[in-house]
Amino acid sequence: MSLTDSEAAVAVLAGLAILAGLAGVVVPGLPALPLCWGGVLVWAIFGGAGPGRWAVLAAATVVAAGGTVVKYAWPGRNLKRTGVPTSSLLAGGLLGLVGFFVIPVIGLLLGFVGGVWAAERLRLGDSRLAWPATKQAVAAAGLSMLVEFLAGLLVAALWVAGLLLT
Repeated sequence: MSLTDSEAAVAVLAGLAILAGLAGVVVPGLPALPLCWGGVLVWAIFGGAGPGRWAVLAAATVVAAGGTVVKYAWPGRNLKRTGVPTSSLLAGGLLGLVGFFVIPVIGLLLGFVGGVWAAERLRLGDSRLAWPATKQAVAAAGLSMLVEFLAGLLVAALWVAGLLLT
């Protein structure tokens, strides 16, 4: 396998985009799956066109799109089944965003949990009733992150396979 300088640079750039996308699962502001997919797109377009690269891009597109749908649909369905309203999740998301800037990184989790708990406490009127809904919301957020991370890993694996085989 011989790489020209431009092919190597494109491969490194694509790899960095994919790594940034995987980090974006836990870092707010980085769009995880779009970055992973974008890395594969850049590699397919500028890394020396060939049918193998386009097949990898097509497979990465299916995985990224499917992962995006599943990361919202599966946890959302679980939350609807348990009765956690969207307003509680929005309160958690808003306080999580504020918490991220007040206490970097861990403030996101603390703000999300606190926001969901406060919204459920206001809605239900009892802190003992608010905690089960809060646990369900945290579990749903974790499931969403897991699905997104696994989809990103699959996109990365497709890219590495394409890099080695084309």
